[in-house]
Amino acid sequence: MGDRGTSAAAARWIVGSGDGRATRSAFVKIGSTDVTAAWTRVEHATYRSLRGWFLPEVLGFDDDGKRPTLALEDLSAADWPPPWTDAWVAAVLGALDAIARTPPPGHLVDSLRDRDRGADWQIVADDPAPFLALGLCSPRWLEHVLPTLMAAASSAPLAGDALVHLDIRSDNICLRDGRAIVIDWNHAQRANPDLDVAFWLPSLHADGGPPPETILPDAPGLAAWVAGFFCARAGNPPLVDAPHVRPLQLQQSRTALPWAARALGLAPP
Repeated sequence: MGDRGTSAAAARWIVGSGDGRATRSAFVKIGSTDVTAAWTRVEHATYRSLRGWFLPEVLGFDDDGKRPTLALEDLSAADWPPPWTDAWVAAVLGALDAIARTPPPGHLVDSLRDRDRGADWQIVADDPAPFLALGLCSPRWLEHVLPTLMAAASSAPLAGDALVHLDIRSDNICLRDGRAIVIDWNHAQRANPDLDVAFWLPSLHADGGPPPETILPDAPGLAAWVAGFFCARAGNPPLVDAPHVRPLQLQQSRTALPWAARALGLAPP
């Protein structure tokens, strides 16, 4: 699993029925680079293979071999958090439970099964400058806690056979009729379903929601691994295909790192 984010090449279009009388709006994603084209194809393959109330309706797909185009229902009229309410938090947890119970499509991989779970904190240890430049902690604090963070992340239960979205955050979730709809499925794979909850919690807390441990208690390994994922990437150069990803990773690092510290009984960063 690499850096993640919504395709920069996306736009809303208004499409008609052809007779000029009925219209329907759609959200259209166009893969205009090699990276975003691959994401768009994977996302379409995943939509095509899944059924569930937690998915947006697919209106169409076209692929000329260079710029695949995916049309989804326009969800702009739905409720998009933040702010979060207790009912909306419960709705997302219900959607994540439904996702975890859905058989994963055959084309999805399980790349986390053999992943070096401590690798992200090892990256920080090998070159702490990009992370320290974020101002999230002092060099002395980092030096003191790195062995604990690395060991905890190495024990994180990542592997599993459940369907996971692996990019759950506020801007990928909307609420309609009391249910949560999850978009941007280009990073889905097979893994431990608790990962979807764990990845969502730093974003939820950053947007004014409850602390992560109130929803996922007693998860020091996942807390350390999620914090390592964001902290090892937030200080890297911007991504050309998704320039908004680094700011989002920094936002999530600001809540994920203190969560990991609390879960491991460490001093606050």
